[in-house]
Amino acid sequence: MKVSIKDIAKKAGVAPSTVSRALKNHPRISADMQATIQALAAEMGYVPSESARHLAGKQSRTIGVAIPDFTDPFYMNILSGIEEVAIAHQHELFVGSFNQDLDRDRKLFDAFDQKRLAGFVVAGSLVDAAYLTRDSGDIPAVLINHYEYPFSVAIDQMRGVEMGVNHLISLGHRKIAYVSLGTTTSSDSLRYQGYINGLESSGFSTNPNWVVEGDGGIAGGLSAAKRLMALPDPPTAIMCYNDRTAIGVINGLHQIGIAVPDDVSVVGFDDLEIAAYFLPSLTTIQQPHVHLGRQAAEKLFALMHGATVQAELLEPKLIRRNSTGPKK
Repeated sequence: MKVSIKDIAKKAGVAPSTVSRALKNHPRISADMQATIQALAAEMGYVPSESARHLAGKQSRTIGVAIPDFTDPFYMNILSGIEEVAIAHQHELFVGSFNQDLDRDRKLFDAFDQKRLAGFVVAGSLVDAAYLTRDSGDIPAVLINHYEYPFSVAIDQMRGVEMGVNHLISLGHRKIAYVSLGTTTSSDSLRYQGYINGLESSGFSTNPNWVVEGDGGIAGGLSAAKRLMALPDPPTAIMCYNDRTAIGVINGLHQIGIAVPDDVSVVGFDDLEIAAYFLPSLTTIQQPHVHLGRQAAEKLFALMHGATVQAELLEPKLIRRNSTGPKK
Protein backbone atom coordinates (compact mmCIF):
# COMPACT_ATOMS: atom_id res chain seq x y z
CA MET A 1 0.00 0.00 0.00
CA LYS A 2 1.29 3.46 -0.91
CA VAL A 3 2.51 5.70 1.90
CA SER A 4 0.44 8.88 2.25
CA ILE A 5 1.11 12.26 3.81
CA LYS A 6 -1.25 11.26 6.61
CA ASP A 7 0.92 8.19 7.33
CA ILE A 8 4.01 10.37 7.63
CA ALA A 9 2.15 12.89 9.79
CA LYS A 10 0.98 10.17 12.16
CA LYS A 11 4.49 8.80 12.61
CA ALA A 12 6.02 12.27 13.00
CA GLY A 13 3.30 13.42 15.40
CA VAL A 14 2.42 16.50 13.36
CA ALA A 15 -0.48 17.69 11.23
CA PRO A 16 -0.70 16.51 7.58
CA SER A 17 -0.48 20.14 6.42
CA THR A 18 2.86 20.46 8.25
CA VAL A 19 4.17 17.44 6.34
CA SER A 20 2.90 18.86 3.06
CA ARG A 21 4.66 22.16 3.65
CA ALA A 22 7.86 20.50 4.85
CA LEU A 23 8.06 18.40 1.69
CA LYS A 24 7.85 21.61 -0.33
CA ASN A 25 10.43 23.51 1.76
CA HIS A 26 7.86 26.06 2.90
CA PRO A 27 9.51 28.95 4.87
CA ARG A 28 7.04 28.60 7.75
CA ILE A 29 8.55 25.19 8.59
CA SER A 30 11.89 25.20 10.38
CA ALA A 31 14.91 23.69 8.63
CA ASP A 32 15.19 21.00 11.32
CA MET A 33 11.55 19.99 10.93
CA GLN A 34 11.89 19.93 7.14
CA ALA A 35 14.95 17.66 7.38
CA THR A 36 13.20 15.34 9.85
CA ILE A 37 10.05 14.97 7.79
CA GLN A 38 11.88 14.62 4.47
CA ALA A 39 14.12 11.89 5.96
CA LEU A 40 11.07 10.12 7.36
CA ALA A 41 9.31 10.32 3.99
CA ALA A 42 12.32 8.77 2.27
CA GLU A 43 12.57 6.05 4.92
CA MET A 44 8.89 5.18 4.52
CA GLY A 45 9.10 5.15 0.71
CA TYR A 46 6.77 8.09 0.14
CA VAL A 47 6.14 8.91 -3.54
CA PRO A 48 4.17 12.10 -4.40
CA SER A 49 0.90 11.35 -6.13
CA GLU A 50 0.71 12.50 -9.72
CA SER A 51 -3.07 12.59 -9.46
CA ALA A 52 -2.80 14.92 -6.47
CA ARG A 53 -0.48 17.16 -8.46
CA HIS A 54 -2.99 17.18 -11.27
CA LEU A 55 -5.82 18.09 -8.93
CA ALA A 56 -3.69 20.87 -7.45
CA GLY A 57 -3.30 22.29 -10.92
CA LYS A 58 -7.08 22.36 -11.28
CA GLN A 59 -7.70 24.77 -8.42
CA SER A 60 -10.26 27.45 -9.10
CA ARG A 61 -9.08 30.68 -10.67
CA THR A 62 -10.05 32.50 -7.49
CA ILE A 63 -7.96 34.19 -4.83
CA GLY A 64 -9.19 34.96 -1.34
CA VAL A 65 -8.90 38.20 0.59
CA ALA A 66 -9.30 38.38 4.38
CA ILE A 67 -9.91 41.78 5.97
CA PRO A 68 -11.06 42.88 9.44
CA ASP A 69 -13.89 45.23 8.52
CA PHE A 70 -15.98 45.94 5.42
CA THR A 71 -16.90 49.39 6.77
CA ASP A 72 -13.31 50.70 6.85
CA PRO A 73 -12.46 52.65 3.66
CA PHE A 74 -8.77 51.79 4.11
CA TYR A 75 -9.43 48.10 3.49
CA MET A 76 -11.82 48.85 0.66
CA ASN A 77 -9.03 50.78 -1.07
CA ILE A 78 -6.65 47.86 -0.56
CA LEU A 79 -9.31 45.56 -1.98
CA SER A 80 -9.64 47.68 -5.12
CA GLY A 81 -5.90 47.35 -5.75
CA ILE A 82 -6.03 43.58 -5.29
CA GLU A 83 -9.05 43.29 -7.58
CA GLU A 84 -7.33 45.31 -10.31
CA VAL A 85 -4.42 42.85 -10.43
CA ALA A 86 -6.66 39.79 -10.09
CA ILE A 87 -8.71 40.86 -13.12
CA ALA A 88 -5.53 41.40 -15.11
CA HIS A 89 -4.55 37.80 -14.25
CA GLN A 90 -8.07 36.56 -15.11
CA HIS A 91 -8.86 35.57 -11.52
CA GLU A 92 -11.85 36.33 -9.34
CA LEU A 93 -11.96 37.33 -5.66
CA PHE A 94 -13.53 35.57 -2.69
CA VAL A 95 -13.60 38.15 0.11
CA GLY A 96 -14.27 37.53 3.78
CA SER A 97 -14.32 39.77 6.85
CA PHE A 98 -13.85 39.07 10.55
CA ASN A 99 -16.10 42.05 11.30
CA GLN A 100 -13.71 42.59 14.26
CA ASP A 101 -14.85 39.22 15.64
CA LEU A 102 -11.89 36.92 16.20
CA ASP A 103 -14.21 33.95 16.78
CA ARG A 104 -14.84 34.00 13.03
CA ASP A 105 -11.19 33.58 12.09
CA ARG A 106 -11.12 29.78 11.78
CA LYS A 107 -14.32 29.67 9.74
CA LEU A 108 -12.96 32.22 7.29
CA PHE A 109 -9.65 30.47 6.70
CA ASP A 110 -11.35 27.06 6.64
CA ALA A 111 -13.59 28.41 3.89
CA PHE A 112 -10.50 29.43 1.92
CA ASP A 113 -9.11 25.91 2.29
CA GLN A 114 -12.39 24.19 1.37
CA LYS A 115 -12.82 26.26 -1.77
CA ARG A 116 -9.33 25.21 -2.94
CA LEU A 117 -8.41 28.81 -3.66
CA ALA A 118 -5.29 29.45 -5.69
CA GLY A 119 -3.96 31.76 -2.96
CA PHE A 120 -5.02 34.59 -0.71
CA VAL A 121 -4.10 37.99 0.70
CA VAL A 122 -4.46 38.76 4.40
CA ALA A 123 -4.90 42.45 5.27
CA GLY A 124 -5.10 43.84 8.79
CA SER A 125 -3.27 42.86 11.94
CA LEU A 126 -6.33 41.28 13.58
CA VAL A 127 -6.61 38.98 10.60
CA ASP A 128 -2.92 38.27 10.07
CA ALA A 129 -2.50 37.27 13.73
CA ALA A 130 -5.31 34.75 13.30
CA TYR A 131 -3.71 33.40 10.12
CA LEU A 132 -0.24 33.08 11.64
CA THR A 133 -1.48 31.15 14.69
CA ARG A 134 -3.40 28.47 12.78
CA ASP A 135 -2.31 25.42 10.83
CA SER A 136 -3.24 27.04 7.54
CA GLY A 137 -2.55 24.37 4.95
CA ASP A 138 -0.46 24.83 1.86
CA ILE A 139 -2.16 27.70 0.00
CA PRO A 140 0.21 30.56 -0.98
CA ALA A 141 -0.49 33.69 1.06
CA VAL A 142 0.74 37.28 1.17
CA LEU A 143 0.23 39.48 4.24
CA ILE A 144 -0.16 43.26 4.23
CA ASN A 145 1.53 45.31 6.97
CA HIS A 146 3.11 42.36 8.76
CA TYR A 147 6.88 42.88 8.71
CA GLU A 148 7.98 39.50 10.03
CA TYR A 149 6.17 37.38 7.46
CA PRO A 150 8.50 36.40 4.57
CA PHE A 151 5.87 37.15 1.89
CA SER A 152 4.57 40.59 2.82
CA VAL A 153 4.20 44.17 1.68
CA ALA A 154 4.08 46.77 4.41
CA ILE A 155 4.49 50.43 5.17
CA ASP A 156 6.91 51.47 7.92
CA GLN A 157 4.19 52.22 10.47
CA MET A 158 6.58 52.98 13.32
CA ARG A 159 8.41 55.53 11.23
CA GLY A 160 5.11 57.01 10.06
CA VAL A 161 3.87 57.82 13.56
CA GLU A 162 7.31 59.09 14.51
CA MET A 163 7.07 61.52 11.58
CA GLY A 164 3.66 62.71 12.82
CA VAL A 165 4.97 63.28 16.35
CA ASN A 166 8.05 65.10 15.03
CA HIS A 167 5.77 67.36 12.99
CA LEU A 168 3.81 68.27 16.13
CA ILE A 169 7.03 68.91 18.07
CA SER A 170 8.25 71.18 15.26
CA LEU A 171 5.09 73.24 15.79
CA GLY A 172 5.98 73.74 19.46
CA HIS A 173 3.80 71.04 21.01
CA ARG A 174 5.18 69.17 24.00
CA LYS A 175 2.02 67.68 25.50
CA ILE A 176 1.23 65.14 22.79
CA ALA A 177 -1.33 62.37 23.32
CA TYR A 178 -1.83 59.10 21.46
CA VAL A 179 -5.21 57.44 20.77
CA SER A 180 -4.62 53.74 20.14
CA LEU A 181 -6.62 51.05 18.36
CA GLY A 182 -7.67 49.61 21.70
CA THR A 183 -6.80 46.04 20.64
CA THR A 184 -3.39 44.42 20.95
CA THR A 185 -2.19 44.04 17.36
CA SER A 186 1.13 44.30 15.56
CA SER A 187 0.04 47.54 13.86
CA ASP A 188 -1.01 49.26 17.08
CA SER A 189 2.19 48.14 18.82
CA LEU A 190 4.33 49.52 16.00
CA ARG A 191 2.46 52.82 15.89
CA TYR A 192 2.61 53.22 19.66
CA GLN A 193 6.36 52.60 19.55
CA GLY A 194 6.65 55.25 16.85
CA TYR A 195 4.87 57.66 19.20
CA ILE A 196 7.35 56.87 21.98
CA ASN A 197 10.32 57.12 19.60
CA GLY A 198 9.19 60.50 18.32
CA LEU A 199 8.99 61.95 21.81
CA GLU A 200 12.22 60.40 23.07
CA SER A 201 14.24 61.40 20.01
CA SER A 202 13.49 65.04 20.92
CA GLY A 203 14.19 64.54 24.61
CA PHE A 204 10.57 64.43 25.77
CA SER A 205 8.65 61.84 27.73
CA THR A 206 4.98 60.99 27.70
CA ASN A 207 2.43 61.25 30.44
CA PRO A 208 0.75 57.81 30.72
CA ASN A 209 -2.58 59.60 31.07
CA TRP A 210 -2.13 60.94 27.55
CA VAL A 211 -2.27 57.44 26.01
CA VAL A 212 -5.90 56.39 25.70
CA GLU A 213 -7.73 53.65 23.84
CA GLY A 214 -9.99 54.19 20.86
CA ASP A 215 -11.62 51.52 18.73
CA GLY A 216 -10.20 52.29 15.28
CA GLY A 217 -13.40 54.13 14.38
CA ILE A 218 -15.04 57.53 14.70
CA ALA A 219 -16.97 56.74 17.89
CA GLY A 220 -13.81 55.63 19.68
CA GLY A 221 -12.00 58.79 18.67
CA LEU A 222 -14.85 61.02 19.83
CA SER A 223 -14.91 59.38 23.25
CA ALA A 224 -11.10 59.48 23.56
CA ALA A 225 -11.00 63.21 22.85
CA LYS A 226 -13.44 63.96 25.66
CA ARG A 227 -11.49 61.80 28.10
CA LEU A 228 -8.23 63.54 27.21
CA MET A 229 -9.65 67.03 27.56
CA ALA A 230 -11.13 66.17 30.98
CA LEU A 231 -7.63 65.55 32.37
CA PRO A 232 -6.21 68.10 34.85
CA ASP A 233 -3.28 68.60 32.44
CA PRO A 234 -4.73 68.00 28.94
CA PRO A 235 -2.58 67.66 25.80
CA THR A 236 -2.25 70.35 23.15
CA ALA A 237 -1.84 67.83 20.31
CA ILE A 238 -3.17 64.33 19.57
CA MET A 239 -1.60 61.65 17.38
CA CYS A 240 -4.22 59.12 16.28
CA TYR A 241 -4.04 55.45 15.29
CA ASN A 242 -5.83 56.18 11.99
CA ASP A 243 -7.85 58.77 10.10
CA ARG A 244 -11.21 57.50 11.32
CA THR A 245 -10.02 57.90 14.90
CA ALA A 246 -8.75 61.41 14.09
CA ILE A 247 -12.08 62.43 12.58
CA GLY A 248 -13.81 61.23 15.75
CA VAL A 249 -11.29 63.14 17.88
CA ILE A 250 -11.93 66.38 15.99
CA ASN A 251 -15.69 65.94 16.33
CA GLY A 252 -15.32 65.26 20.05
CA LEU A 253 -13.21 68.38 20.50
CA HIS A 254 -15.71 70.52 18.62
CA GLN A 255 -18.57 69.20 20.76
CA ILE A 256 -16.88 70.54 23.89
CA GLY A 257 -15.92 73.86 22.34
CA ILE A 258 -12.25 73.17 21.57
CA ALA A 259 -11.04 74.45 18.20
CA VAL A 260 -8.77 72.51 15.85
CA PRO A 261 -6.01 73.49 15.29
CA ASP A 262 -6.18 76.75 17.31
CA ASP A 263 -6.51 74.94 20.66
CA VAL A 264 -5.46 71.37 19.84
CA SER A 265 -3.69 69.92 16.79
CA VAL A 266 -4.65 66.49 15.46
CA VAL A 267 -2.78 64.03 13.20
CA GLY A 268 -4.25 60.92 11.58
CA PHE A 269 -2.80 57.91 9.79
CA ASP A 270 -3.87 56.44 6.39
CA ASP A 271 -4.76 59.48 4.22
CA LEU A 272 -8.23 58.32 3.31
CA GLU A 273 -9.99 60.31 0.60
CA ILE A 274 -12.14 62.10 3.18
CA ALA A 275 -9.04 63.43 4.95
CA ALA A 276 -8.53 66.11 2.30
CA TYR A 277 -12.18 67.24 2.38
CA PHE A 278 -12.95 67.09 6.10
CA LEU A 279 -13.14 70.42 7.96
CA PRO A 280 -10.49 71.13 8.97
CA SER A 281 -8.65 69.06 6.39
CA LEU A 282 -6.65 66.38 8.14
CA THR A 283 -2.90 66.29 8.55
CA THR A 284 -2.05 62.61 8.28
CA ILE A 285 0.48 59.92 7.48
CA GLN A 286 -0.13 58.61 4.00
CA GLN A 287 -0.37 54.89 3.36
CA PRO A 288 -0.48 54.08 -0.36
CA HIS A 289 -3.46 51.78 0.22
CA VAL A 290 -4.34 50.97 -3.39
CA HIS A 291 -0.65 50.40 -4.13
CA LEU A 292 -0.39 48.10 -1.09
CA GLY A 293 -3.21 46.02 -2.55
CA ARG A 294 -1.65 45.92 -6.00
CA GLN A 295 1.77 44.94 -4.69
CA ALA A 296 0.33 42.24 -2.44
CA ALA A 297 -1.61 40.74 -5.33
CA GLU A 298 1.40 40.82 -7.65
CA LYS A 299 3.49 39.04 -5.01
CA LEU A 300 0.77 36.44 -4.60
CA PHE A 301 0.63 35.67 -8.31
CA ALA A 302 4.42 35.45 -8.38
CA LEU A 303 4.27 32.94 -5.51
CA MET A 304 1.58 30.97 -7.28
CA HIS A 305 3.88 30.64 -10.30
CA GLY A 306 6.85 29.52 -8.25
CA ALA A 307 8.80 32.79 -8.37
CA THR A 308 11.01 34.03 -5.54
CA VAL A 309 9.27 36.70 -3.47
CA GLN A 310 10.75 38.97 -0.82
CA ALA A 311 9.10 41.13 1.81
CA GLU A 312 8.76 44.79 0.81
CA LEU A 313 8.77 47.76 3.20
CA LEU A 314 7.41 51.06 1.87
CA GLU A 315 8.18 54.55 3.19
CA PRO A 316 5.32 56.58 4.73
CA LYS A 317 4.72 60.22 3.84
CA LEU A 318 3.55 63.11 6.03
CA ILE A 319 0.69 65.05 4.44
CA ARG A 320 0.41 68.51 6.05
CA ARG A 321 -3.09 70.00 6.08
CA ASN A 322 -5.17 72.25 8.34
CA SER A 323 -5.73 70.13 11.45
CA THR A 324 -2.29 71.01 12.82
CA GLY A 325 -0.89 74.41 13.73
CA PRO A 326 1.60 76.13 16.06
CA LYS A 327 1.04 75.82 19.77
CA LYS A 328 -0.39 79.03 21.14
